[in-house]
Amino acid sequence: MKYTKQCPKCGSCDILYAKGSAEAYGAGSNIMCGATIFSAVDVDRYICGNCGYVEHFVRRNQMDALMKSKKIKQVE
Repeated sequence: MKYTKQCPKCGSCDILYAKGSAEAYGAGSNIMCGATIFSAVDVDRYICGNCGYVEHFVRRNQMDALMKSKKIKQVE
């Protein structure tokens, strides 16, 4: 949906965007990579306004933080 602007489940073009954020007390849409809020990686969401299907994306400029994190495990 991020690139096609169309839902892969129902074909709708009614796509909503929710920008990821890190807020007080761990609130927001993020992945914690360390002990503080300053280590949070934002997770953006694209939502189909018709069927509710959701896709999550981490911004490319934050991928290094995820790859280096000891809290995140790579699938083998």
